[in-house]
Amino acid sequence: FFFSRSVKILNTSFRQCSRLTTERVIIENTQVSRDHLTPELSLHLITPSCKLWSANPIDVPFADPFWAFYWPGGQALSRYILDNSSLLSSRKIIDIGSGSGACAIAAAKIGAQVTANDIDPVSRVAIALNTALNEVTVDISSENLIGKTQLKWDCVLIGDMFYDEVFARTLLSWLRILVQGGALVLVGDPGRTLLQQELHKSSDILVAQYALLDNTCLENNGFTDTFVWQLSS
Repeated sequence: FFFSRSVKILNTSFRQCSRLTTERVIIENTQVSRDHLTPELSLHLITPSCKLWSANPIDVPFADPFWAFYWPGGQALSRYILDNSSLLSSRKIIDIGSGSGACAIAAAKIGAQVTANDIDPVSRVAIALNTALNEVTVDISSENLIGKTQLKWDCVLIGDMFYDEVFARTLLSWLRILVQGGALVLVGDPGRTLLQQELHKSSDILVAQYALLDNTCLENNGFTDTFVWQLSS
């Protein structure tokens, strides 16, 4: 009993140390920014003033730091949430592929019950840092929910996850099943080709369009606008 209890304590201590190390590395290599469509939110991001902005991949201390950028679809969703609190504040919201946690933080700010979901462990640490920075509380989930149809949330947020054609088709098929089950599904995206083709074939509703700030345009291959769509079945 003593041995197993000691191992459990050591494992917990290791996880805590690992988390503290990750937090420190995130803080040291990002800048707190409000230079985006939702200046109400402060986020730890890699910006042009950070050394990692122009670093060689081998020198980056994170694998695939998608959480360190505020992608245009996420900006659109967060802006829409903040501007439409009366529509969303009573919802139970899940932000899939949450990244920096921006959409979940926006939902928490309007009073919604919200979970930020991301399978990347570094992302989850970044989400915790960003929620603390914005003085809100969200649940954080590591479960891979894509493909699961029995969800406890009635609103699903998906931002900037349609970058790969095969995955995008799989994702859309799953999301439409969720809509059939009664969920409100909101998608944020700057106009990636496959998604636009699929959306225009259906009765999906364009609910918002925003002009991107110049810095976001430069970061995202010339996209100038970003959109929020409500999916249909």
